Amino acid sequence: MKTYKLTAFEKNGEKIVDEAFQAEHDDAAKELAEKLLAEKNLLDKTHRCTSPSGKLLLFHS
Repeated sequence: MKTYKLTAFEKNGEKIVDEAFQAEHDDAAKELAEKLLAEKNLLDKTHRCTSPSGKLLLFHS
């Protein structure tokens, strides 16, 4: 399992989510990140999900 990072921001730049989570691979991490954002009602906020190597898997501004 690899550790991925999910971050979401308000328009003023304030972090509202900054959490790490585990997934087996990049595709699973992207799906899990989208699920977490949906559960927190944050899909419309600026967000990103990055892999352990720094690859940007998910981004919305």
